[in-house]
Amino acid sequence: MDFTTCKWTRQPKHYEISQDRIEIVTNPHTDLWQRTYYHFRNDNAPVLQMETEEKYFSFVVKTEFDESHHRFDQCGIVMYLDSENWLKGCVEYENEEYQNLGSVVTNHGYSDWATMTIDASIKSMWYRFSRREDDYCIECSPDGITFRQMRICHMHNGNGKIQFGIYACSPEDSSFKAVFSHMQLTDCCWEAHNGQQPDENR
Repeated sequence: MDFTTCKWTRQPKHYEISQDRIEIVTNPHTDLWQRTYYHFRNDNAPVLQMETEEKYFSFVVKTEFDESHHRFDQCGIVMYLDSENWLKGCVEYENEEYQNLGSVVTNHGYSDWATMTIDASIKSMWYRFSRREDDYCIECSPDGITFRQMRICHMHNGNGKIQFGIYACSPEDSSFKAVFSHMQLTDCCWEAHNGQQPDENR
């Protein structure tokens, strides 16, 4: 993959892009969140994406975040359609003991957040983002070989042309360098369901 052809939604002050590696230095007080629970709206994180109308594909990327050190420092994969319709998967730093591995899905201006705790010593994570029409799957892996499901979701505005890629941000007064590498576009690795058939076929 050649990310030099991708487009920024909000460009960070400091970054480097090569054909096989991207570094983003986060700006303080940057985030993505809409309304739910906290009752605020944050929409200023830098996002680097490509466009596609392909209905079935998978996108793989390795993230490294050795320098994350402050609450909510985060980086990961993203599909940002507009300020009120997007999803992301990431590791968010919490404290010296643990971090939150999770995903956020935002439909029509409301975000939800699903998480599990992981050890604070983990400083890299692979993600695989897959599309099947307007349904999506986010998976993660510590080694880039064995991926485990984090989230399956439907995006109400996710049918047709979409944008997807990477992001990094620091919601509080912090900054760190996030590194992205081993980026691949492949055939869809999220296989069609082979169990219960859709209602119209029963």
